[in-house]
Amino acid sequence: MLRHDASLQWAVTLLIIAIAVITVRPVGVSGRGLAVVALLVVNSVALLARHLPPAFPRRAALVWLTAGAVASAGLLEVSNSGSGYLFAYFLVGHAGYRLALKPALAVAALSSLLCGAVFYFYVGPDHQVLTWTFGLSTGIPVVAGILGRSRQQAAEARLQAAESAERAEARTAVLTERGRIARDVHDVLAHSLAGINMHLELADALMDTGDLEKVRAAHNKAQSLVRESLKQAQWTVHALREDSLPLLESLTAMIESSGHREVLTVTGAVRELPAQVTQNVLRIAQEALTNAARHAPGAEIAVELAFDAASTSLAVRNGPATGEATAGVGSGMGLIGMRERVALLGGTLTAGPLTGGPDRGGWQVEAVIRG
Repeated sequence: MLRHDASLQWAVTLLIIAIAVITVRPVGVSGRGLAVVALLVVNSVALLARHLPPAFPRRAALVWLTAGAVASAGLLEVSNSGSGYLFAYFLVGHAGYRLALKPALAVAALSSLLCGAVFYFYVGPDHQVLTWTFGLSTGIPVVAGILGRSRQQAAEARLQAAESAERAEARTAVLTERGRIARDVHDVLAHSLAGINMHLELADALMDTGDLEKVRAAHNKAQSLVRESLKQAQWTVHALREDSLPLLESLTAMIESSGHREVLTVTGAVRELPAQVTQNVLRIAQEALTNAARHAPGAEIAVELAFDAASTSLAVRNGPATGEATAGVGSGMGLIGMRERVALLGGTLTAGPLTGGPDRGGWQVEAVIRG
C-alpha cells in the first residue's frame, strides 16, 4: 500500500512538471525566455523535493518550500501563458503536510499574497475580485496537507498501538508459558523430591537403631517414589511438548500407578478434548492424587470424570486417613497451581473438607471446565 502511494505521488509530480514544460511560455536562451527556464527548473526541483524522506530537517524544508513559493510566484510573473500556478498549489499543499502548523500557514500566506499580487498587476485593477480570489486560492491546499498529515499521524499511532498490543500479548504468552512450566516442574519435583528426601533421612536415622526392617522399608518407599517420579516426568515431558494424550487411558494409568484400582467413574458421553484441556485435567488429577496420598495415607480414593454438553468436570475425593500423615512435605503451591490451571481454561475449582456422607472427614477437589 505504501509502495503504491509513493508511485502515485511520483507520477503526479512528473505529470505536473511535464504539463508546465509543455505549456509555460516563453522559453528561450536569453531574456525573459531564459528567466522562465530558470524559474521552471527551480520550481521543478522544489516539487521533486517533496519526495525527500520524512527525517529531512524541518528548517531546511521550510527554506526550500518558502523558496519554492517565491519561485512559483516569479514564474507566474515572467511567463505569458501556461500552468505554472500548479507549482504553487502543490508546494503549499506539501507545506501543510511536511511543516508544523504555524510555518505551514506562513508559507501558505506568503504564496497567496505573492500570487495575488502577480495576478493583480498582470490583469489590472479592473478585475480585483477575480485576480485576488485566484491568487489567494493558492494558499487553500495547505488545509489538505494538514489533514493528510493528521491522517498519517493517526494511522501511525494506530500501527504503534497495534504493535504495542502485539508485544504485550507476546509477553503475556511467554509469562503464561513460564507459569505453566513452573507448575509442571512443581508437580513433578516438589512433592516427589521432598518425599524421597524424607524417607532417605528416615533410613539414615534408623541406621543407628539397628532396625534393618524399618531401614529397608524406608529405602523401598524412597525407591517407589523415584519410580513414580519417573512416570510423572514422562507425563510432564508430553505436556511440555504439547502432545495430545488420551484422557481416559492416561487418567486410568495415573490412578493405578498411585496404588488404586477401579476407582474411576465416568459419566456422560465421552468426547475428545483439546490438547491443552487434556493436559491440564491430567495435571490437576495428578496433583489431587499426590495431595491425597500425602495428607490422607491409607484413605480410599474416588475419581469422577463427567462429560455434559457445556462442560467437563473432574472430582477427586478421599476419605479420612487411616495412617500417619506425612508432615512438613510440600511447598503449599499445589492448590494454587490447580486454581491457575483451571482459570487458564475459563473454569472453576473448589476444594475443601467433606463434612457429610461416607467420606466425612476426607477431602474433595473438583474442577469444572467449560466446553
